[in-house]
Amino acid sequence: MKKGIAVLSGITAAAGAALGTAAVYCKKKDICPRCEIKKAIAKTQIHYTKDEMYNNGTCLVPPMGWSSWNIFRNKIDENVILGIAKAVKESGLADAGYVYINLDDCWQSSMRDENGKLQGDLTTFPHGIKWLVEEVNKLGLKLGIYSSNGTLTCEDLPASLYKERIDAETFAEWGVEYFKYDFCHNVPLPTAAPYIDSITVGGGAVEGETVYPASGAILSGEAKLVNEDNGNSYVKGLCSAIGAVEFTGVLVPEDGEYVLTLVMRKSDSNEKFCVLTVNGEDKYELLIPETKAFSREGRQQLIVKLKKGENTVKITNPVGSPMDSAAMQYEKMGRELKRATKLYAEKNNCPEKPILFSICEWGKNRPWKWGGKAGNIWRTTPDIAAFWASVVGIYEVNVRLNKYAQPGAFNDPDMLEVGNGKLTYEENKSHFTLWAMMAAPLILGNDIRDFIKSDGTVDSDNKILKILTNKDVIDIDRDKLGVQCVRIKTNGLTDVLVKPLENNEAAVCFFNKGPVKVNMSCNISDLHNVVEVTLPKAEKYTCKELWEKTEETVTDSISAEVESHGVKIFRVSAVQ
Repeated sequence: MKKGIAVLSGITAAAGAALGTAAVYCKKKDICPRCEIKKAIAKTQIHYTKDEMYNNGTCLVPPMGWSSWNIFRNKIDENVILGIAKAVKESGLADAGYVYINLDDCWQSSMRDENGKLQGDLTTFPHGIKWLVEEVNKLGLKLGIYSSNGTLTCEDLPASLYKERIDAETFAEWGVEYFKYDFCHNVPLPTAAPYIDSITVGGGAVEGETVYPASGAILSGEAKLVNEDNGNSYVKGLCSAIGAVEFTGVLVPEDGEYVLTLVMRKSDSNEKFCVLTVNGEDKYELLIPETKAFSREGRQQLIVKLKKGENTVKITNPVGSPMDSAAMQYEKMGRELKRATKLYAEKNNCPEKPILFSICEWGKNRPWKWGGKAGNIWRTTPDIAAFWASVVGIYEVNVRLNKYAQPGAFNDPDMLEVGNGKLTYEENKSHFTLWAMMAAPLILGNDIRDFIKSDGTVDSDNKILKILTNKDVIDIDRDKLGVQCVRIKTNGLTDVLVKPLENNEAAVCFFNKGPVKVNMSCNISDLHNVVEVTLPKAEKYTCKELWEKTEETVTDSISAEVESHGVKIFRVSAVQ
C-alpha cells in the first residue's frame, strides 16, 4: 500500500510539474489555456447552424437515374452518353423512373475558357455540354453534371472550390438538373481568425471612411481586447467558434452597398477565416490569405449591404471542426445553385430548372447531421464496389441513419452496382431491395446498352433489367412519406426491416446475410411498435411478396424462407 501511494505521489508530482511548465509557457506566449482546451473540444463537435431545410423543390422522393462512373470511369464521350440515354429510353427504364443521365468525373477539359468557365473536354465532348443537355432533354430525360468541393476533382481536373458562383451560373446556363459535388482535393476552412483592430465603412453615400475601433465593440465568449505598449489595441479570441466581436452603431445615411474594410493586426503567416453578420441576417465570408508583409496592419475589404441609420456588424469564426468546414462549404455551393437557377430564369424569362444537389462527402464529417440544410441528398459512406462485402458494409452504415431522411432530403449509400462485378442474382436482388427500403437514390451504374439486343429490340428476359424495373419495389423506395426503414430485429446474420408507407401501409423486408437458407418471421405487433408506422390494428392483414408476386392473408405474423444473401419483401395492409 505504501509503495502504491509513493508511485501515485510520483505521478501526481510529475503531472503537477508538467502543468506548471505548461502554464509558464502559455503565459510567456500569451496563450489562454482555457481557450486552448475549448478549441480542442470544438474540433470534435459540429457548430454549423441553419434552421431551414434546403428545399429547392426537387427530390421530394429519392431520385432515379444513371451515372457514368461505375462502368466507364474516365472513358466517356458524348457518343457514349447519348447511347446510354437512348438505351434508357428504349429499354423502358425511363418509364420506370430513371430520368437522370449523370456525367461523373472526366467530362471536363483541363482548361477553363477565356471567361474562366468550365467547359467540356474539347475532343470527347466537342459539341459542348449545353448541346448535350438539349439532346438528352429531347429524349424526355435530364442531364446531371459533376465537380468537386476541392481545388481539383478526383481525376485532377478543374473543380469548384472558390469558384462556386461562376460554376453554378455555368451549370444553370447549360440547363443541367442534377449536380454531384465530390470531396477530393478539399481545402478545409481555417479555424484561425484574424486579430481585429477596427472596421471602417466607406463608399456609397459615405465620404472617405468612418473608423469603428475594436476597443468600443461588444465582446463575447473568449474574445479579449489586447492593449499594446504603443497605444494600439486589437481583439483576439475569435477562432474555433469560441468568441465574437460586435460593432454597433455603424451609421450610414441611406440604404445601399458600402465598402467594409476589416483592419487587422498581422499575427502569423497562417490563413485566417471569419464571417461578418450584418444586422443579424446577411452573412459575408472572408478568407484571409497568408500574411508575410513587414507592416503591422492589413486591410481586407468586402462590399456589404447596409440600411439607413444604425447597423450592427458581428464578426466570428464559426469553424471549430472539419465538420463545420465541410458543412459551410457545401452549404455555400447549394446556395449558389439556387441563386443561379433563379437568376437565369429571370434574365431569360423562362421557367426555372432547379438543380438537385447531391453532396458526395463520403460520410467523413457526419453529413447526415447537416446535409438536409445544405443539399438534397448526401453520401453516407465511401465509394461502393461491385462485390457483396462492399454492399453489406455500406448497408450496415446507412441503415442506422433512418431518422435523418425525409422528403427532399435523403441518405445516399452510393450508386447501385446491380449488374456489375460478380454479384449473384440473389445478391443483385437484395442490393436493389435494401436500397429501396432505405429510401435511397436509385442511380444505376451498369452498361444499359446491354439491355438492347443486336437487332434493336429490348432483351425483356434479361434478369438484371427485370430487377431494375420491378415497379412494386420501386414504389417502396419512392413512397411519398419519404421515410427510411427501421431495423427492428437482428442477430448479425439476419435482419428484419420495416418501412412506413402512405395510406396506412408498411413494407417488411427479411434480409439473410448468412451462408445458408433460413426461415424468418416477425409479429405484426412488432410493426405497430415502430412510431412512424400507421398500419391499423386488424384481425387480418394482406401481405404481398414483391418479387414472387404472391399474396396471402395473415393474422398475427409474417414468415418466409429466405435464400442465402437473399431477401423477401412484403407490402402489408390491414383488411378492413
